[in-house]
Amino acid sequence: MARIVTIRTVAEHAGCSIATVSRVINRSAPTSTEVETRVRAAITALGFRPSEIGRALKTLRMRTLGVVIPSLMNPVFAASVAGMEAAARERRHTLLLTATDYEAGREAELVETLVAQNVAGLILTVADADENPTLDMLDAEHIPYVLIHNEPVRTRRAAVCVDNAAATFALTGAMIAAGHRRIAYLAGRFSTSDRSRRRHEGYAAAMTAAGLTAEAPVELDYLSDVPGHAEALAGLFLSPGRPTAALCSNDLLALSVAGALRDLGLGVPADVSLAGFDGIALGHVMNPTLATVDTPTRRMGERAVEMLFAMLEDDAPPRVEHLPFTLRPGGTLAAAPADAVSVPCSPVSNP
Repeated sequence: MARIVTIRTVAEHAGCSIATVSRVINRSAPTSTEVETRVRAAITALGFRPSEIGRALKTLRMRTLGVVIPSLMNPVFAASVAGMEAAARERRHTLLLTATDYEAGREAELVETLVAQNVAGLILTVADADENPTLDMLDAEHIPYVLIHNEPVRTRRAAVCVDNAAATFALTGAMIAAGHRRIAYLAGRFSTSDRSRRRHEGYAAAMTAAGLTAEAPVELDYLSDVPGHAEALAGLFLSPGRPTAALCSNDLLALSVAGALRDLGLGVPADVSLAGFDGIALGHVMNPTLATVDTPTRRMGERAVEMLFAMLEDDAPPRVEHLPFTLRPGGTLAAAPADAVSVPCSPVSNP
């Protein structure tokens, strides 16, 4: 049987990305003479014939935006995508949506697939906005993109986010003001979420500012279930001198941790106060309601599209835009138990 030659076959033969082959074929963006020569030689050697129908479809797809998010399960990303879709529709564009399931290794594959579809630009949430070979490739090949929820620190990349460290600093301060002195920080894997790392920095800064000891982060699998989280947390919360409060790096994790603490025989907030981050609607309907940082997730999606079009149409330079956050009081955050060990602390002021 004859071998089917695809654009991926050509890319492998030429030693370049699918995105580069697509740009050479469609002349949609400049490439170096050396790279174009390799791609043309691979096309000839393999007998690759891109169909006219396929090229016509790709021209239509120029009115699409590629989107890469970590999860289709987390309402935070769903709300952001809703904002993107509304803003894209106003500009007569549609979205091509993909998800990594918090697997950083899938980012390059998904981005290459989207770029090969000739999307006009990309909106992404990645594992690490600063150290990221996929973003390095997009930068090198001048493919426009905007990060959402990520907060680049060391690189000049376009992003829409909140100040994660400042928000968690404020939330930690609220727990300290309620009398909590040992506060655990429960997070998704740092390797899959730079947001978790930034939020832990804010927590640690607030603890240090109050003269308290910042706990080492407890990294949990975002996609695990309540029994899995209960097993992972039993050693910490069933030991003498356990934390009287826990900060979670996002609301969805906080909901699971609330169930895990219940399975361990602990009440929220009677035994352990709890707070999340994001402000998802589910936190409003749980009993007691979830204390959290409320973030404008839908507006982030809208602003990401607006920023991307400013780059596409007006050649606007990349920048990081911080949207405002608010602390949302909830019934899961209460005064520390009366029998908790009292440790004096300093007042916490904003960093």
